[in-house]
Amino acid sequence: MKSKGLILALAALAAVVVLGAMFMSFQRNNQVREERANLAPLTDNDTNPAVWANHYPRTYDSFLRGKEWGISTKYGGNDPLDKAKQQPEIKTLFAGYGFGEEYFEERGHFYALEDNEKIAPARRKAGAVCLYCKSSEVPGLLAKYGDQFGDLTYDEGRSQVTHSIGCTDCHNPETMALRITRPALEDALTRRGQDWKLASRQEMRSLVCAQCHVEYYFTSDPRKVTFPWDKGFTAEQMEEYYGSYEQPVHVDWEHPQSGTKLLKAQHPEYEFSQGGTHNAAGVSCADCHMPYMREGNTKVTSHWWVSPTRTIQQSCTQCHRESEQWLLDRVHYIQDRQFEALRRAGNLNVQVIQEIEKSSQESTVDAALLEEARALHRSSQWRWDYMSAENSMGFHNSQEGLRTLNQAIDLAHRAIDTARRARGLQ
Repeated sequence: MKSKGLILALAALAAVVVLGAMFMSFQRNNQVREERANLAPLTDNDTNPAVWANHYPRTYDSFLRGKEWGISTKYGGNDPLDKAKQQPEIKTLFAGYGFGEEYFEERGHFYALEDNEKIAPARRKAGAVCLYCKSSEVPGLLAKYGDQFGDLTYDEGRSQVTHSIGCTDCHNPETMALRITRPALEDALTRRGQDWKLASRQEMRSLVCAQCHVEYYFTSDPRKVTFPWDKGFTAEQMEEYYGSYEQPVHVDWEHPQSGTKLLKAQHPEYEFSQGGTHNAAGVSCADCHMPYMREGNTKVTSHWWVSPTRTIQQSCTQCHRESEQWLLDRVHYIQDRQFEALRRAGNLNVQVIQEIEKSSQESTVDAALLEEARALHRSSQWRWDYMSAENSMGFHNSQEGLRTLNQAIDLAHRAIDTARRARGLQ
């Protein structure tokens, strides 16, 4: 009987503790709501995330985790990875272009503005448009200058921004609804017959990411950020948008060794994920990269913005029933095979450059075949670069990734053969 009484007493004590904790939490939540009610309402001028911390302290705490860097994954992460050390062939492939001088992966959203300052000057020569996705104050500058924003030098633009990527980039400060603040995405969607204002909330949880995690280029007169989506999202559809080698709509630079007029891919995460396993299942970018976290009795959307391999329990096990280690191993299994194909395609394009260079030095070279080899080089290196610049190492859409890299490999072999035939070799 004494044991039964002790158990009942302990159960009662536990119940009191739980109820007390719930009461304290309830009181704290009421206090927070009262404090927020006395705060000045947020506006578009509140581009400093610290101001939003007063309204959403738990969300801001997760945002501050972005200060943590040196958090490596197998193929990148939040550390300033030197891609040329990971892929030495990059130095040859991007010779004559800013990425051949320096190609560091930045530390994440929190440091976007600071890291942008540190890139090689050759990569900032486009001017203020290089800041387009680096600061929450850019939408205000776009409203202020209109199309003349692209005429500003990098230093002129940088002197007018203080804060990196923040809350106003994605949220309406009055309603907290997700929104688009970068006109390039709205323009691209309009050309495709889409209106983002009609998108569902789940679609918006990817579209806000598509403001920046995309392929883009700068038009001239006016100088504007533009997405090449009119033909579609695949590497070949974007290449078609950019025009044929003989009549290109856009050229990023001419390679000094091969003389090929080349395209430079940016970071087409949104486009590459279209049609992938997760996208086809209705999963948004935020579902994996901004999972719900439990903070006491409150559920908070993480604004850490980190690889899901750092948050497997919250990001992956909500749908997958396998162990965390199994899931991590599966990610690496996919990425390892993508990386192997990526390196093969990159090194083959180095051979392409060398063969075209040899042929171009021959006085009896077949000029038509030489230009054909350059066209094949452009197509092959573009597909390699599309996959190299995409930041999931093929995980977002593994079948499409291998298809694209297999095309790059095939085109490179054809370019090598054509360059050799141009100088009389069979």
